[in-house]
Amino acid sequence: MALSTMIHTHLPPALSGGGINRISAVYAHQGVASDTKLNRGARRLAESLTTLLNLNIEPLCSRKNLQYSNWDSFDDEKHNTPTTSPKEMIADKWRELHGSSDWEKLLDPLHPWLRREIVKYGEFAQATYDAFDFDSFSEYCGSCRYNRNKLFEKLGLSKNGYKVTKYIYAMSAIEMPQWLERSRLMDTWSKDSNWMGYVAVSDEEETRRIGRRDIVVAWRGTVAPSEWYEDFQRNLEPIGIGDAKVEHGFLSIYTSKNEFTRYNKSSASEQVMKEVTKLVQFYQGQGEEVSLTITGHSLGGALALLNAYEAAVNFPGLAVSVVSFGAPRVGNSAFRAELDDLGVKTLRVVVKQDLVPRMPGIVFNESLQRFDDITGTLEWVYTHVGAELKLDVSSSPYLKRGFNPLGFHSLEMYLHLVDGYLSAESAFRSGARRDVTLVNKACDMLVDELRIPQCWYQLANKGLVCNEHGR
Repeated sequence: MALSTMIHTHLPPALSGGGINRISAVYAHQGVASDTKLNRGARRLAESLTTLLNLNIEPLCSRKNLQYSNWDSFDDEKHNTPTTSPKEMIADKWRELHGSSDWEKLLDPLHPWLRREIVKYGEFAQATYDAFDFDSFSEYCGSCRYNRNKLFEKLGLSKNGYKVTKYIYAMSAIEMPQWLERSRLMDTWSKDSNWMGYVAVSDEEETRRIGRRDIVVAWRGTVAPSEWYEDFQRNLEPIGIGDAKVEHGFLSIYTSKNEFTRYNKSSASEQVMKEVTKLVQFYQGQGEEVSLTITGHSLGGALALLNAYEAAVNFPGLAVSVVSFGAPRVGNSAFRAELDDLGVKTLRVVVKQDLVPRMPGIVFNESLQRFDDITGTLEWVYTHVGAELKLDVSSSPYLKRGFNPLGFHSLEMYLHLVDGYLSAESAFRSGARRDVTLVNKACDMLVDELRIPQCWYQLANKGLVCNEHGR
């Protein structure tokens, strides 16, 4: 068998259409998942923080506590059910769904139209993982496996009605951060940069459905919470001209550039703003209403907030919203106040058991949060922004209990919980559409009764191909 450079453009068939066949699912571990398991010290720290923060992680549950006693019949029930909710015409309500009133009366209970929009933007963020080359033996490690014209088609996201217009690349001035994936080979596509996301815009049909031309920016994040223990320095630095400050590491990723690199002669900030400016000016010049929706998971959620801040400064009056998943704190209370003044709307989707949304400042700053909210005098205290949709792993009958920091932070697990969420007091939604198989794409969160292998998402044969000589 020989490793062909052609594998850079090939993944397994798109995960679209009907449900994924549970019998024929791939029984293999994805390289990224095995590479990002918590080391022993990080795991002990995470367990200690879990106890300290009273996250109340439940012990492994017995089968008698599960909602379904016959999992085979459950599989039969779902097999012929579409995996996505019907698309509703939301043109008359798009501003409320985009956060004009901070999602008041839309989150608890969760409005079904908003649920579908949250899942849509979450899938855009998930695409940055599914298309990313994590293989350290690949000369393209750290890049996207597809060109922008094929991205949504290959990942089964064409149904969402958007077209990718630009890829974003990032680097960092921080010495060898763990989030930056590098190839083990000497001859690679880039030694300095990683593919970090993309810009997309709604097509004509989707624009009519949602009531405006929607520009989306999706930022890639980190896969495992263990990466947060070492990557970021937990110190704030000024942004803008006022008292606003943001975490140094996040800002470094967003603004770093080097004239001697191929992909980061301009920073991620400059790349994305150049493309957004072009699209906003073009569609507003056509007399269309335009919105900017920025999404990301984990580190991607932090970059989304920095992107939203910059966009709102440059485009006063533009409807700018952030939909983030498992995102950390980014800046201080002055940064939050500036975002509010600029009209940026932020919806943070968090899972109770996930540690990342409690970082940076997981212990010390957490205890001072209320004091800073009242006085506004502690410039170095990290503060969350926007509205929060809080989910709970224990609400789903399909998820394992027990301590699983990788699983708690998984974006696919987040989307599963969003799909099943009705309200804070309600049980998991019986009409949830999203295929539960996706939860185990890069983790091990589904109960064994479902017979879904853990970490099943990978290149066919891990990228090995056979030539005409049988090698």
